[in-house]
Amino acid sequence: MSYDKTLREDLAARLTAGGHLQSTRWRQALLDVPRHEFLQGGFFRRVDATGPTGWEPVMPDEPAWLPACYTDESLVTQIAGTIVPSDIRGQILRQPTSSSTLPGLVVRMLEDLQVEDGSRVLEIGTGTGYSTALLCHRLGEENVTSIEVDEDVSTRARRALATVGHAPNLVVGDGLDGYSEGGLYDRIVATCGVLDIPPAWLAQTRPGGRILATVCGWMYSSELARLTVDGDGAARGRLLGGQISFMLARPHLPPPLGMLPDVNEGEERRAVIGADALDDWTTRFVAQLAAPRTQRIQIPRDDDTRHVFLDVDAGSWAALHRDGEHWTVRQGGPDRLWNRIEDHLTHWRQAGAPGLEQFEIIATPDKQTVTWPRKHP
Repeated sequence: MSYDKTLREDLAARLTAGGHLQSTRWRQALLDVPRHEFLQGGFFRRVDATGPTGWEPVMPDEPAWLPACYTDESLVTQIAGTIVPSDIRGQILRQPTSSSTLPGLVVRMLEDLQVEDGSRVLEIGTGTGYSTALLCHRLGEENVTSIEVDEDVSTRARRALATVGHAPNLVVGDGLDGYSEGGLYDRIVATCGVLDIPPAWLAQTRPGGRILATVCGWMYSSELARLTVDGDGAARGRLLGGQISFMLARPHLPPPLGMLPDVNEGEERRAVIGADALDDWTTRFVAQLAAPRTQRIQIPRDDDTRHVFLDVDAGSWAALHRDGEHWTVRQGGPDRLWNRIEDHLTHWRQAGAPGLEQFEIIATPDKQTVTWPRKHP
């Protein structure tokens, strides 16, 4: 057995033991599809250092490259929208914009997609093409359409897919618009985060079909949601749990912050809930439901740290700092942003603080609502 096949066997065993890989059909796909073929351009390795996060390239001629391809880790393949590993000598201090998702999450999502033989799937976000290849192995390339916003990324994925013998329908475009020319799909799966389920996905999924996507906000707590589309253009389902995180779809990224508010102005009061409550993933997700387009930043001061929450579109803001054993909040703008967040969190706690896997999501072409079960008196 070749070295890479041994690595694939080891990876499959780890993912099975971890509960991510459950069915024999997906296990066979994992064994037959070589992940390293989708990383021939190398990847970026994070450099641990003080200050901004640095990234350095790891290329196929390095001994560490092949074993890393079969770790259960996400591997960054693009930085700052255009930069690939072969472009860099040394380190780069910019933000990742494309990656090969960790295999454990890939197969967990494929299992959660609940496909059947002959299912027609639209994948939002081709990326390296690895998950696209797994779909082709399971369903046949004629049933797989994958859309990618970045033409260069799509081109590299097409080459890698051809190398492993697959030629699905690859489209360059905005995945939030779906791909209506493909007709109605049985499944839509997104490998990017979204603020709301796009109306196009609802329209392009057949009644009874399912959408699997990660819903997020600008405070960056997210969760995987599976929705079933009805015959009236809406879909409903539940969050699946697991603290799943993806890069946001580029059109859903937050706008530049611009000039920050003067946090010494506005109305001040003692906070009922402090900013540190949002260090918890679930609590932060619930806070986002009250303020999904609010960004959170921290401003160090000599005496303490200001936690600033800013709704750029509405112009509302809240700044919190610890005052001894308590928190103080100062707010400005058209509404009281922290009041909204506190009210939402208080109602959730009064309901017993249910976990995200108990939340229901309903998406229509006009809006999206996420709710938790209420306590009955």
